[in-house]
Amino acid sequence: MDAELVSRAMAAATALAGALGLPVNDAVVIHNSNKLALRLLPCDVFARVALLGQEAAALEVELAQRLAAFSSPVAALEPRIKPRVFERDGFAVTFWTYYAAMTPDHYSPADHADALRRLHGGMREVEIETPHFTERVAAAERLVTNRHETPALSEGDRHLLLSTLHSARQQIHSHETAEQLLHGEPHSGNLLSTEDGLLFIDFETSCRGPVEFDVAHVPDEVSAHCPDVDPVVLQECRRLVLAMVAAWRWDVRDEFPNGNEHGRDILTLLRAGPPWPALGALAAE
Repeated sequence: MDAELVSRAMAAATALAGALGLPVNDAVVIHNSNKLALRLLPCDVFARVALLGQEAAALEVELAQRLAAFSSPVAALEPRIKPRVFERDGFAVTFWTYYAAMTPDHYSPADHADALRRLHGGMREVEIETPHFTERVAAAERLVTNRHETPALSEGDRHLLLSTLHSARQQIHSHETAEQLLHGEPHSGNLLSTEDGLLFIDFETSCRGPVEFDVAHVPDEVSAHCPDVDPVVLQECRRLVLAMVAAWRWDVRDEFPNGNEHGRDILTLLRAGPPWPALGALAAE
């Protein structure tokens, strides 16, 4: 969000919190991208703020509630107020428990894999309408095809991404792997190390698909502790995820820092061929 939107979003979140009986005299920006993440003080609440129509806040709230019933490792909603999406000044606001994050070295790759296994176990018990992972692939294809949305992408790179998205999707489909509800992006950036253990956050990309699609987002050190995944499908999912992320980096609306540079790095990897690195390995570099 730009500075004006950030100011408005902070005002909306603090006003809502105050109206709900949560004392607020300060808001600290934790993260700013397409959504704004705030720590509200002194009530010590985590607020997520997004423009109305550009969020999946209702899905996140419902999933958090349902998964908590199965003791899944997910961040909890703020218990002092009703669990729902609040609207103010064109923003959708949700309130969550604030966790004091511990350093990543407090957990091992095996811990990450175990948390993901437990998350998938809970997700198999939840019936909720979410997109299929191929809908996200189709959205990436539309983005690459539309030159007005990706004007800086060269024609050669455009062809590479389209062919990769198409072929990887076809390869995954041909294996007829079992599918279930997924997180969508369970990399370390969406995993909190807390005193309550490892907890997943940010379920706006939840979808249905093979578990290999989720595992494609974590480094080899983590996937090595996931013995039940199909290694061939995992490799194709890694290739697919890399191409999807590269497509997003060329979107003129993308707010990822140094996005084009990141996109070029992924294109270099795609040209180099297999074995394909996991997205989480890139984030750790």
